Amino acid sequence: MDRLDNTVRPYAWGSTTAIPQLLGVEPTGEPQAEMWMGAHPGAPSRTPRGTLVEVIEAGPERELGELAVAKFGPRLPFLLKILAAGAPLSLQVHPDLAQAKEGYEDEERRGIPVDAPHRNYKDANHKPELVCALTEFDGLCGFRDPDQAAGLLDGLGVDSLKPYVDLLHAHPQDAALREVLTAVLTADRAEMARTVAEATAACTRLGGAYAPYADIAHHYPGDPGVIAAMLLHHVRLQPGEALFLGAGIPHAYLNGLAVEIMANSDNVLRCGLTPKHVDVPELLRIVRFQPSDPGVLRPEASPDGEEVYETPIDEFRLSRYVLPEGGARHDLTRPTPQILLCTAGAVRAGEHELRAGQSVFVPAGETAEVTGSGTLFRATVVA
Repeated sequence: MDRLDNTVRPYAWGSTTAIPQLLGVEPTGEPQAEMWMGAHPGAPSRTPRGTLVEVIEAGPERELGELAVAKFGPRLPFLLKILAAGAPLSLQVHPDLAQAKEGYEDEERRGIPVDAPHRNYKDANHKPELVCALTEFDGLCGFRDPDQAAGLLDGLGVDSLKPYVDLLHAHPQDAALREVLTAVLTADRAEMARTVAEATAACTRLGGAYAPYADIAHHYPGDPGVIAAMLLHHVRLQPGEALFLGAGIPHAYLNGLAVEIMANSDNVLRCGLTPKHVDVPELLRIVRFQPSDPGVLRPEASPDGEEVYETPIDEFRLSRYVLPEGGARHDLTRPTPQILLCTAGAVRAGEHELRAGQSVFVPAGETAEVTGSGTLFRATVVA
């Protein structure tokens, strides 16, 4: 069992205080957006034996176990993060596995450098993800019913939005959503900027259900993504609640601190709320234009105290233990690799004392006994 030394990524949207507060350290004044735990080559966790990438490469079956290697290959198939949003992230979708393979092979064939700003596919993997709130956490997830979206836009009283309102009342629903998103993202930028400015003023004046979109517009003035965001459900998670984001589901995280787990991929198609590349034709190929319930997840408790967040994905399995003072010892030994992350209190995992924000990597089959008082997240795979 190895204690992990993890990299914090300083993306501009990150909170300046949330991760330092969790870790019990002084803020630097710079944004601290994500702390990565895993074997992603972009920022692998460090261990006393080397980076986690090096450790796994030196003995895949020893570290990952035969079951995981047979199913996912000789690499850790998930990436665990602490995510601290101080401003909205880009509005985005992720491809399914077939789309990712096709897109990656196409861009490789065309010779587009992997680090090129207009490259869509950094790898051939899909990127389903699960986000679990540690504080109140705001996000956007999935399309509203088109009639509901039309009502929200119409309530702003902005004349230039009327054509979108009319389109949203058309049928079938998937065609209506596709037409409106296409129209918003391909509109004349100067005209759209004026529309967004009027919509922002109305959102600010009206408040209530419009308040999240006023805040988004404050961070991204004139961005077409502000209007696209109003097609989506606004969700506020309470601590312990989670969202699962499958392929093709448009989403954005807005504010709050959370644990996030995902398949080990960098593939993102952006819809807006970003200065980065937006490939509209490819985006429209990936987005699933169906209204959907955001589906807030609450963990399902087992008799041994493990609370599991059920998802349809095998690359990751996230659960948590809320350990009371003087509680029983828990044996977390599994034939698959694990990362254990403490988010509150003090938890002992094997010989390691973990405080909030600290984590360990547990090789497959390694004895993993846990005691203490606090909250412990457990990331592994289904194999």
